[in-house]
Amino acid sequence: MKKLRNSLVGLDQGDVLLFTDFEDGGEMWTGDGTRERRQKIRFAEKYKTPPVVHVSLSLWDMDSGPNIRAEAVAEKVSNSGFDLVFRTWADSRVARVRLAWLAIGELRHNDDWDVE
Repeated sequence: MKKLRNSLVGLDQGDVLLFTDFEDGGEMWTGDGTRERRQKIRFAEKYKTPPVVHVSLSLWDMDSGPNIRAEAVAEKVSNSGFDLVFRTWADSRVARVRLAWLAIGELRHNDDWDVE
């Protein structure tokens, strides 16, 4: 559990179209094996410490033939941003994906001091 120590909590969110590979025969649609797409996300304001980031599929356009295999995660979370990552593998065919994200964490307060 992440405990917040002050009353200044920040929520940041976004919705990112990661790819549309069916339009141009991209590897998510035509390839097989392990495939990944990643996009760097910058928060609107820097958090005091790295926030909790939740990722979900907001658009998922998949081929109905092969098994559907997918992973959507936040990686390399820092106080200024993170990597939004979608992965698939084997023979899954993914036409397009949009991922939504929500970050919740502590913001700096005017009364915070950096004491060394």
